Amino acid sequence: MSTLWFHKYQGTGNDFLIGDNRSGLYTNLTAPQIQRLCDRRFGIGADGLILLESEADKDFSMRYFNADGHPGSFCGNGARCITQFAHYAGIAKDEYIFSAVDGDHRSRRDQDGTVSVLMQSVTTLLSHDDAVFVDTGSPHLVVAVEDLDNTAVEEVGRSIRNSDRYREKGININFVQRTDDPGTIRVRTYERGVENETYSCGTGAVAAALVFAADREGEQLISVQTRGGDLLVRFAKEKARYSAIWLCGPALFVFETTLDPQQL
Repeated sequence: MSTLWFHKYQGTGNDFLIGDNRSGLYTNLTAPQIQRLCDRRFGIGADGLILLESEADKDFSMRYFNADGHPGSFCGNGARCITQFAHYAGIAKDEYIFSAVDGDHRSRRDQDGTVSVLMQSVTTLLSHDDAVFVDTGSPHLVVAVEDLDNTAVEEVGRSIRNSDRYREKGININFVQRTDDPGTIRVRTYERGVENETYSCGTGAVAAALVFAADREGEQLISVQTRGGDLLVRFAKEKARYSAIWLCGPALFVFETTLDPQQL
C-alpha cells in the first residue's frame, strides 16, 4: 500500500481522519492499521476514520470506522465533517445527498460556517432501568445527572458499556444535566469504539435532546453544550414520533498529512 493522504477535521472536539477513497486507495486498510492511525501516541490521533466514496445517484457515500478499527454505526459529527471535506475534495455544493450505514441523509453548509445533517426519524424511546434508550443511528443511553462536572463519566460509562446487557453490541452513554434555560442541556458522552469519553458526540447530542424534550410537542430547538463546544438540535415532535431532526454546528479543518500505513 502506497503513502496515503489524510485530512483531519473536528466538530466540537470530536475529531476524525478523512480519506478520499473514490479511487479505492484506502480500501485495503486493516483494522489494526486504522486503530494505529487513530492512536493519539503512535499514530495521527482521532476518534474515528471516515472514507468518502462514490455511489450512483448520490453526491457521495460515507464509510465510518471507530477508533478501535472496526466499522461503526452512523456518526453525526463525522457526517458534518465529511460534508466539509466533500466540498474541499471537489464536490462543490452547499447541499448534499449522501448515504451512510443507516440509510440516506441530507446535509448542508451555511454561510455562517454552520454545517448541518438531517438524521433519521425516531419513533421509540425505551426505559432501561434509570436511563432512556434511543437509537439515533447509533444506540444511546441517556442518563440524567445533577452534577455533570463531578460525574465519573469514564468510570461509570465503561461499567455500563461492559455490563452483561450491553457488552456484546456495546452502547454509548450520555450523562445529561438540565440548565436554568429549558432550551439548553449539558452533555458528556462515553463512546463505544473509542472506549472513553469524547469531547462531543453528535448522535448522542441528538439522543439527549429528544429525551429531554419528551414532554413537549411541536417544533423544538435544543442547545446542547458539550466539552468541545455547542451543538443545536432542531426537530419536530408529534406524540411518539420525532422527525425533521437536524444536527447543527461547526465542522472545521485541522490539518492534512501523509502516512505510509505499512509503517504502522
